[in-house]
Amino acid sequence: MSHVAYELATQPDTWERAAELAPAHRAVLPGAGERTAVIGCGTSYYMAQAAAALREEAGHGETDAFPASEFPRHRRYDRVVALTRSGTTTEVLDLLAGLRAAGIPTTAVIGDPDTPVATLADDLVVLDFADERSVVQTRFATTALTLLRAHLGGHTPRVVADARTALDLPLPNGLEARGQFTFLGRGWSVGLAHEAALKMREASLSWAEAYPAMEYRHGPVSVTGPGSVTWSLGGTPDGIAEQVLRTGAEWVDGELDPLAELVRVQRLAVAVAVHRGLDPDAPRNLTRSVILTAGEGAVR
Repeated sequence: MSHVAYELATQPDTWERAAELAPAHRAVLPGAGERTAVIGCGTSYYMAQAAAALREEAGHGETDAFPASEFPRHRRYDRVVALTRSGTTTEVLDLLAGLRAAGIPTTAVIGDPDTPVATLADDLVVLDFADERSVVQTRFATTALTLLRAHLGGHTPRVVADARTALDLPLPNGLEARGQFTFLGRGWSVGLAHEAALKMREASLSWAEAYPAMEYRHGPVSVTGPGSVTWSLGGTPDGIAEQVLRTGAEWVDGELDPLAELVRVQRLAVAVAVHRGLDPDAPRNLTRSVILTAGEGAVR
């Protein structure tokens, strides 16, 4: 079993632990009414998108999400939350240093506390039980999102039950042989759709895209056809499934909690990688953390 296959299978347990931890960290996570930004890189950025949408939907206040490299430093926030598994990503560390100098409170949700981020963030939430050996992120990202979701009061036992179902349900027949995948979301699941596409690209080198469900109709549906798959992670508008099926593509309508649907996609990414003879633990051109040297694009 690959590291990523093992790690994605442990998510129901890590989600439960994160939900239990959330109340103890209430003071260092954004309070109701605080203007908040959530930042990350790669997978963590897509979790930031989902978390920001969840927070606004819950009525807790204005919340933005940014890649760490694109944070608008002219804006003022009451708190910035950084999601970082490794604690070593250059753009995240650079931003946290700048925010400390500007006097903006920061909280880092991290997998490894013995890293530079511990000296740059004002507060830490350590999810070391969800850290990973695989380059491809699965459980740390979804566990960090679960922590924030539980903080907002949006996590329920049903989410964990759906995750266990997602691990047991057979994947739709024949998807591992497909070459093109599109993922759709609405609201907070748009971020999850982007993460689903990233998992397919990283682990299996697949052609994978993601869109807000209604935006899919405004052009991207033109590339859908026989041999492709369109997968909805939640809240499918009327008519889209029928439109996809008319093209000859495969349609997958996610019926579980959107975060649990992401677990199914993680399983699919591993299955496609194995089908193609790839090692999902060692994706091409990627490392666990992006650490830039001078002249490689770090923002100072």
